[in-house]
Amino acid sequence: MAKPQPPADDGLDGMSAEVNRLLKQLPGADPSLRGSGPARSPSQSPSPSLGPIRPGVVTAPAGAAMVREPTVRDKMAVWLKVGPAVLASLVMSQWPYAHGCGFSLYLYLAAVVVIIVAAAWGSVSSWKLRMGVAHIASLVGIFWGMALIAQQVLPRVGYAAVAASWRCL
Repeated sequence: MAKPQPPADDGLDGMSAEVNRLLKQLPGADPSLRGSGPARSPSQSPSPSLGPIRPGVVTAPAGAAMVREPTVRDKMAVWLKVGPAVLASLVMSQWPYAHGCGFSLYLYLAAVVVIIVAAAWGSVSSWKLRMGVAHIASLVGIFWGMALIAQQVLPRVGYAAVAASWRCL
C-alpha cells in the first residue's frame, strides 16, 4: 500500500496543506488549485450541472425550487382562506347559545377547533406565498382560537380558581 505523498513545503502549516490537497480533488475545484491538467478559462464550467462560474454571484442549485411572485388569483385564494377563519375566530366570543356544559359545550369546542384548523391552513398558504400580513392575521386567528379553548377547558381540568364540569348535572 502506497503512502500518501507529503505536500510540498510552500510555507504552509500541515493543516493548510491538507486542506489545499483536498480542495484539489474536488470536481469543481478552481483550476489554479489543480496544478496539473489543462487550464480552463473562467467561462468554462467545471461540470455540466453547475453552469458557468461567475465571481461574486451566488446561484441556486439546479434542482432548487424558485419562489415565484404570487398572482392576483393566488393572493385572493389565500385571503379567502385566512379572512373567514380570522373573522369567525373573532366572532366566536359572541357565541349566541349557552355553552357551559354538555352537547352545547362540545359543539362550541368543535367550532373553535374548525376555526383553528382553517386559520392554520391559511397560515401555511400565506407562508408559502410570502404574504406577511395574511400570515400574521392567520396566526392571530390561531392564537385567539386557542385562548377560547383554554377559557373553556382550564376551569374543567382544575387549573382555574372557578371549577366547571363537562357534563350538565
